[in-house]
Amino acid sequence: MKRQSFRILFAGLLMLTLIFVSTDAYSQCAMCRATVESNVGTGKTDSDSQVGAGLNTGILYLMLIPYLLVGTVGFMWYKSNRMKKAKAA
Repeated sequence: MKRQSFRILFAGLLMLTLIFVSTDAYSQCAMCRATVESNVGTGKTDSDSQVGAGLNTGILYLMLIPYLLVGTVGFMWYKSNRMKKAKAA
C-alpha cells in the first residue's frame, strides 16, 4: 500500500511541476500566419493584435480537445482496473 501511495504522490507532484514550469504555447499554422501578415501589410495596427490573439486562442482550443479525450479515456481505464482489482481481492 505504501508503494501505491508513493506512486500517486509522485505522479501528483510531477503534474504540478509540469503545470507551473510550462511556457506559453502560442504559435500559428502557415495559413493563420499568412492571415496575420496580410493584416499587418494593410496597416491595420489595432486589429492586428485582435486577429492574432483570436487565432492563437483558437489554435490552443483545437490542441486541448485531443488531450482531454485521451485523459478521459485513461482515467476511465484506470478506474475500471482499480474496481476489478478491488472485486478480485
